Order: sequence, then C-alpha cells, then structure tokens
Amino acid sequence: MKKMTSLLAAAAMSFGATAFAVGVQSAAAQDYKDEYSVSTVLPEPFPWGVAAEEWADLVEERTDGRIKMRVHPGAELVQGNQTREFTALRRGSIDMAVGSTINWSPQVKQLNLFSLPFLMPDYEAIDALTQGEVGDEIFSILEDNGVVPLAWAENGFRELTNSQHPVRTPEDLEGLKIRVVGSPLFNDTFTALGANPTQMSWADAQPALTTGAVDGQENPLTIYTTLGMDELGQDYITLWGYMADPLIYAVNPDVWESFTEEDQEIVRQAAIDSGAHGIEVAREGLVPPDTSLIDSIEEKGVEVTRLSDEERAAFVEATRGVYEEWTQEIGPDLVEKAEEAIENR
Repeated sequence: MKKMTSLLAAAAMSFGATAFAVGVQSAAAQDYKDEYSVSTVLPEPFPWGVAAEEWADLVEERTDGRIKMRVHPGAELVQGNQTREFTALRRGSIDMAVGSTINWSPQVKQLNLFSLPFLMPDYEAIDALTQGEVGDEIFSILEDNGVVPLAWAENGFRELTNSQHPVRTPEDLEGLKIRVVGSPLFNDTFTALGANPTQMSWADAQPALTTGAVDGQENPLTIYTTLGMDELGQDYITLWGYMADPLIYAVNPDVWESFTEEDQEIVRQAAIDSGAHGIEVAREGLVPPDTSLIDSIEEKGVEVTRLSDEERAAFVEATRGVYEEWTQEIGPDLVEKAEEAIENR
C-alpha cells in the first residue's frame, strides 16, 4: 500500500511538473505576436525567396504554430529602399530578415568584405568565409550593431551582362554604361575598369536596359534566367565571378528575447536548414559537372564568355587599387583573415 501511495505521489509530481512546463510555454506563447514580419528583396522562385519562405514554413511547423512568419519580398517594408532594411530591423519596425551583405553594408562596413573585387575565386572560397572564423566574426559584429544573426544563405556570384559585345578584357568595358547597386564599392570597381557605372533600383533598371539607357548590369545567373534578361537585350554574359552575395538570417533583439529558449533554438535551426537548402538552389546548374543553367542560357543564343586564368588576372590587376583602398575601410585584419581562410580552403 505504501509503495502504491509513493507511485501515485511520484506520478502526481511528474504530471504537475509537466503541466507547469506546458503552462510556462503557453504563457510565453500568449505574449507572441499573431504574425512576425520577414523582409527580403526577392520572392520565390529566386533562391533568396525560397530560403525565406522555407524558414517561415519550418518555424511554423516545428513550433506547432506558436510562431507564424510572413515573408514580405521586394523590400516592401522599407518602401523598396533595400539599404534601409538593416536599420529597420535593428529598430524593430521589421521583426526578421533574410538580408544581403551588400544591402546591409552601408550600416555595417565590414560586410563590404564580400564585395571586394575578385576576393573569392570559387564557391569553396565563399564557404571558407561564411562557415569559418570569418563568418563567426561577422556575426559578432552584427550582434554589436544591434541584430541577432542566425545563419547564412546565398544569392550567388554576380556575373556581368551587356547588350553591346563580349567582354573578355578590362578594355572591353571601356565606356559601357553598367547598372550597379547603391554601394560606393561597386561604383569604384566599375570606374576602375573604365565603365560608366550608374546606380539605380532594379525597378528603374529593367526599362533602362530595354531602352538602351544602360548597356549592362551584374547579377547572379539565377536572376538573369528568372527575369528573362535575354529578352531585355542582354545578349552577352561574362562569367567572371568578381564578387558574391551571401545572405544573412537575422532577428530583431527584442523579438528574439521574447521567445522561449526552446523556440529560439527552433528558429535558429530552421534558419540553418533552410539556408543550406537555399545555397543548394543558388548553385544548381552552375557548378561543374552540372552546368545545365548556363547551358540553357546558351541555347537561347546568348554568348557566354568564360575567362581563362590569365584573362581573369587582368581584371584583378585593374581593380587592385580599389581592393587596397577598401581593405582599409573594412579593416585590414579582417581582410587578412579572409585571405588566409581562402588560401587554406
């Protein structure tokens, strides 16, 4: 009888502890928003949008609906001004984001590291940075700047396209009007190559390309194909991999602290998992032996130029001054760590 009484007491205590834990979880969940905003620039089917949407889906599934996230593409939460996204996230007018290192670089100068011309020669070099000590340091810098970084995704290497002629040497860029994003580093890079860089939003770039107001642009090939840039007169592509565009999952600190530790781990792991998938999508058909994406572009009659090592070296040399100048802006120690990580990849 005493043994039975002890077992019943133990069961009651166990039930009480479980009920208390569930009660704490429910109370915490009651403080959650009905929906959390997630800012991105590109929607599905772009790899960027795929990564963001999968994050939202995984979080809702794994939290049993406690956390619901809505993805807002087109940087609509900042009226399309992509470079305002980081500030809005930090201030809390955006809850979460899957953001570009390019777009956040005006507020966090160290993110210009990934835009240094010809720093990263291949995808293994990107991984050496984002998945290693440099990536950890970047995340620490972002935390110091007021957001909670969780994981990496990828927009891809930005390749050069134009409507005039093949570009195989820096001299071939002389005088071409090239649309670039709103970053001084991009302007400096193309100026050093003899082009006439023009900063404009993508909404303005599409008609400008159609009318010939600008001759070319630079973007990942996943964007080229999805938007059908061959129909915008972009008949020449140079595969030069001059810089890449890693993406970062991040959360506003107040939102992050409002989550239970259990839910924080779920949100973080969902970001890691969806980011890994997003990277796969961003590289699909671009990495030998699978070059099906490039092949499909060539089948449309677009001329794709592949640079030899010697030809690429000429572009590296032409932008060396920009690289050195921006190294001082980014931080020589960080750039040196990045160079070492790439060398040892």
